[in-house]
Amino acid sequence: MNLHWLLRAAQWARNPPSEGRVKLVLGVIVLCLILVGIEWLWGWPDWLTTNGDVRGRVPRF
Repeated sequence: MNLHWLLRAAQWARNPPSEGRVKLVLGVIVLCLILVGIEWLWGWPDWLTTNGDVRGRVPRF
């Protein structure tokens, strides 16, 4: 850990984020976990898959 992150952590300890910001961050994390869980249970839908090859390029016709 370099000095910059140590100073940032000390500043954050002196002035913690507001309750609203903490709820926002936790809400975003929960939303991401819900999306990952849905994708894990039901898989990725075919209609959201592109027609590209493995490298992500779209084939030319």
